[in-house]
Amino acid sequence: MKKMLFVMNPIAGQQKAKRSLADILSIFNRAGYQITAYMTGGPGDGAAYVERMAGQVDLVVCCGGDGTFNETVTGALKSGTGVPLGYIPAGTTNDLAASIGLPGNCLEAARQIVEGKPVSYDVGRFGDRHFAYVASFGAFTRTSYATPQNVKNALGHTAYLLEGISELSQIRKLHVRLELDGGEVVDEEFLFGAISNSTSVGGILTLDPKQVDMGDGRFELLLVRSPKDLSELAEGVRALRSQKYNCRMIRFLSASRVKIWMDPGTVWSLDGERAVTDGPVTVENLHHAIRLMKRRGK
Repeated sequence: MKKMLFVMNPIAGQQKAKRSLADILSIFNRAGYQITAYMTGGPGDGAAYVERMAGQVDLVVCCGGDGTFNETVTGALKSGTGVPLGYIPAGTTNDLAASIGLPGNCLEAARQIVEGKPVSYDVGRFGDRHFAYVASFGAFTRTSYATPQNVKNALGHTAYLLEGISELSQIRKLHVRLELDGGEVVDEEFLFGAISNSTSVGGILTLDPKQVDMGDGRFELLLVRSPKDLSELAEGVRALRSQKYNCRMIRFLSASRVKIWMDPGTVWSLDGERAVTDGPVTVENLHHAIRLMKRRGK
């Protein structure tokens, strides 16, 4: 019998997966899996358990939000086993799932795992940490990790919008120096920056799917400058909405490796989890680092 490690964040999103847990596990049982279930209890908990158990199972499935998937990926990579992964998205925004095309229905996501085949995707490494789809800094970055879980559960996506509004008075320009792939240098001030491998960031910002390939070994970099006046602000908003980034406010770049210099103590968000830089940091694309179970062509 095949063995599965099932990792679940029981308080993710609006706890919709919790209500369907018996049916989810039944789908895996009927597909021939012997399941070891683990409920996460705090930050880093899931990553440590996956790292310890990955070598003993044929498949690791996580059920939760983007943060839960981040921990699952981190633990799997640290284990060095190459074990395939499954993802049942049950968080508030589920950016990664939206980008990959995973179903929002928990039972359908479970069926896709047992009926699917492993598809390779890239992962980011930020210093000694990993991220599955985005590392961001600047405006509204704090929203993803500072919004209380009970507020996210009660208000869903609206919670992010409300927390973002409360940050408006704190937005400031950050001086950033980036060296891309050992060549091009960007040295400017920006309000916001994202190094991503996703078409959706925070459930608010979307990138053109034609410009994003989550398995090409490269990141998309979106950098937003401070507007000089209201007309530039309007131009920047139009560019983001239309996904056409040829305006003064925005720089849109691509790279597989980025070295970053910022002020010590600068706060980043890695898949919605807080990170702080104390000096230069290198961000690398780990090409085809994970294999995710999904139906081909979906």
